[in-house]
Amino acid sequence: MLAVSVPTLAAFALVALGMVLTPGPNMIYLLSRAILQGRAAGFISLLGVLLGFVAYMLAAAFGLTALLIAVPFAYETLQWAGAAYLLWLAWNAVRPGARSVLQPRRDLAVDGSGKLFVMGLLTNLLNPKIAVLYLSLLPQFIDPARGQVLLQGVTLGLTQIAISFTVNALIVLAAGSISAWFATRPSWLKAQRWLMAGILAGLAVRLAMEKRAA
Repeated sequence: MLAVSVPTLAAFALVALGMVLTPGPNMIYLLSRAILQGRAAGFISLLGVLLGFVAYMLAAAFGLTALLIAVPFAYETLQWAGAAYLLWLAWNAVRPGARSVLQPRRDLAVDGSGKLFVMGLLTNLLNPKIAVLYLSLLPQFIDPARGQVLLQGVTLGLTQIAISFTVNALIVLAAGSISAWFATRPSWLKAQRWLMAGILAGLAVRLAMEKRAA
């Protein structure tokens, strides 16, 4: 039997995809570096971001094992916190005055490989969106009744990392083209933001209304 059921894994993958597509510190940093210093700099920065994901995954996986066994009713608190955070992300995608991630700063200094890697790592470790993803949203997809709680956490974490790497790698590869394309089509950028806000809001409602299986 798989550690995580296919429907649960698919649902979590959708949440992870929605999160990585939502403009945030990681996306802004990677876009800025790829546009300013080229794709190689973008990928070095991405490696630092990925290490940050691994650190969060391991910390959350081991912590969740003790949490879900010792405090079974903690799920409800995490469930509502996760739903509230998704709604907050949806609002920030469309709020008045929101700065587009596709308008990165061009006044950044040119950095070496080591600094690019470290800055990617720190950008991710200090990203509240990722912290809440692992400490609030991920636990909602873990079912203690299936056993192997630690393995479930690692499986979900690796799924998120794979999705994030794929999306961010594509962003780095296409950074220049994406920025130029949207610069001449502001209506498309606005439509994308509202679509993502709708998806995040729908996921928030789903998480808030879903009942934990006994």
